[in-house]
Amino acid sequence: MSDTTGVSVMVTEPSPAPGTAKPPGRPGPFRRTTPVRASRGLVTILVATLLLFLVSLVLQPESLGRSSLQGMLPFAAVLAVVALGQTLVVQQAGIDLSVPGTVSLSVIIVTHYPNGDNGKLFPAILLAYGAALAAGLLNGLVVSRLGMSAIVTSLGTNALLYAVVLGVSGGSPASTTAALHAMATGRFLGLPYSVWFAAVLVAATGFVMKRMVAGRRFEAVGDNPAAAGLAGLRVRRHQLGAYVGASLLYGTAGILLAGVVTTPGAFQGDSLLLPSVAAVVLGGTSLLGGKGSPVASAVAALFLSQLDQFVLTLGVSAATNNIVQAVALGAGVAVYTVDWAVVRGWFRRGPAARTQH
Repeated sequence: MSDTTGVSVMVTEPSPAPGTAKPPGRPGPFRRTTPVRASRGLVTILVATLLLFLVSLVLQPESLGRSSLQGMLPFAAVLAVVALGQTLVVQQAGIDLSVPGTVSLSVIIVTHYPNGDNGKLFPAILLAYGAALAAGLLNGLVVSRLGMSAIVTSLGTNALLYAVVLGVSGGSPASTTAALHAMATGRFLGLPYSVWFAAVLVAATGFVMKRMVAGRRFEAVGDNPAAAGLAGLRVRRHQLGAYVGASLLYGTAGILLAGVVTTPGAFQGDSLLLPSVAAVVLGGTSLLGGKGSPVASAVAALFLSQLDQFVLTLGVSAATNNIVQAVALGAGVAVYTVDWAVVRGWFRRGPAARTQH
């Protein structure tokens, strides 16, 4: 049922007496009463991705060649994991600008600390996750407890993370270990392990969001924090969890990226900020918070990666590629935020009516 604040509230039916059959048609407290339907964002980005691949096949078939796909998919997987984390933050009406710093620090830790020694890889991975956890806690506590702007907070955290990156690496790259490279680029059923890692994370997050009570509460808090608080939901805890979960996903992306790129730079995460936001927007998650689709964000990451591959195959400059990404982001904002019914009605009224209005 729903209260006057607009937040869906779950009512738990009392258990039937022993020996009494449960009345038919009454679902348990953890079962959905309605089937899960594909969101508008998921359908839209699936259609757009299919059309992009068809256009690529007709105009630039080499962008879909075996070598091109094998080179593109690991980076698409990394972007999907980053977009998954950004989705969690955006669902809580925030935006995380600490993506580059968190990814870069994870890259630096898992390359500089082992320094080619496979035996030191596992402790380095734990250290990278510890750093990501600290960054997420810093962002989450400042935003949820102190009420600071998410943009200002994450931007400051990003600066701190880059200070650590420079302190550890001195700005110089280091080669990844053979074990990490094999973990990220090895193949199973023809696909790189990094793609399988990303698929598991996306599936698990999507299941929690759409099939479990915790996920629906998370979306309710992001949609209307004040009403969710009145309904008894722990708003600050959900906001904190969004930043912590997102930061851990950025750390995972950094570890995978360090395995994909044999000699990653100290600022390897710089190129992931704009695409991560674009993937979230193209996937249909509102920048005002609320419902979102982790699967749609992951598909949007594949869309952006193939778009990047297609544009580069055309032989254009990197600056043009950035413009194309910005246009894609603008298109996503327009598709999901503009009331096109009003726009169509405005044009149908004619010039005279528009002048009078």
